[in-house]
Amino acid sequence: MDQSSQGISPLRQRMMDDMRMRKLSPKTQSAYIRAVRQLARFLGRSPDAASVEDLRRYQLHLVDHGVSPISLNAAITGLKFFFEVTLGRALACADAEAVIAGRSRRRPAAAPGACTPRSLRATIRDASAHPPSR
Repeated sequence: MDQSSQGISPLRQRMMDDMRMRKLSPKTQSAYIRAVRQLARFLGRSPDAASVEDLRRYQLHLVDHGVSPISLNAAITGLKFFFEVTLGRALACADAEAVIAGRSRRRPAAAPGACTPRSLRATIRDASAHPPSR
């Protein structure tokens, strides 16, 4: 262990190593560490002991405190990495992720210039009414 890692918990060091192995950007690494640190502060204990219900309560806490959907997604992405990669606990985060999925699921906007079903039907109807001359 080098001098820069003295004072860092083995769990945090492992997460940092996992992120480094995957060549995550420094900003992403910082955001993921912050997400886990904030979860630990909310729980008042080590985040590796968090249950699915703890994660659910934390997500509701963030929503109740006005966290934007973008920030909420960033926190969940960091926690997902921590649980799935660092701890190897995919199920715990998958269950927690489902809590937010229902809230943020919305119909995707049509791409600019994309045909809507109505405009496509009108185009076909117009083409049928006016066949090309030969």
